[in-house]
Amino acid sequence: MTPTETPTETPVARAHLREALRSAASALKENGPSFALAGSYALWAFGAPEPSHDVDLVVAESDVAGAEATLADAGFAIEHPPEDWLFKARNGDTVVDILHRINGERVGPSTLQRAEQRDVLAIAMPVLPPTMVVIQKLRSLNEHHCDFARLLPAVRAVRERLDWEQIRAQTADNDYAVAFLVLADRLGLTR
Repeated sequence: MTPTETPTETPVARAHLREALRSAASALKENGPSFALAGSYALWAFGAPEPSHDVDLVVAESDVAGAEATLADAGFAIEHPPEDWLFKARNGDTVVDILHRINGERVGPSTLQRAEQRDVLAIAMPVLPPTMVVIQKLRSLNEHHCDFARLLPAVRAVRERLDWEQIRAQTADNDYAVAFLVLADRLGLTR
């Protein structure tokens, strides 16, 4: 628990996030378009600690309008932030981020095809594999966003599912990712 959290904020926030995840995934599963659970909740589906900030789903860039319509019909308020790589589906104070670009690259059918079917909150849904999610998280690290303390517990929890060679190869051009991998090596996570 961080100093700014009270004992009730995190469980309440997580309950709202879970409900938003269930609602969004159910709507997209029933009415399309294809999607996958991404980000920290994807890692959670494989055993990482549960996040308490937001839910990330991905859709192909060509399916954004369809995803917006489906989620609006399911009762979500659709918001378009200044960032042009996502839209937000809001249910009260709870936000589901719907990403259609990750680290500047369009989400396409091939990304969604790599998702693995998992039971998440009693709903079978496609979930991006841990190696892909960790690569995405490491590639997003930069001088303004470099919180290893948040990333370490998730990586530690899923370390046996990770393809470390693929992670190294696909993040070698990011010095912050390389630094994280040195730390992970030194902590024995990559063995």
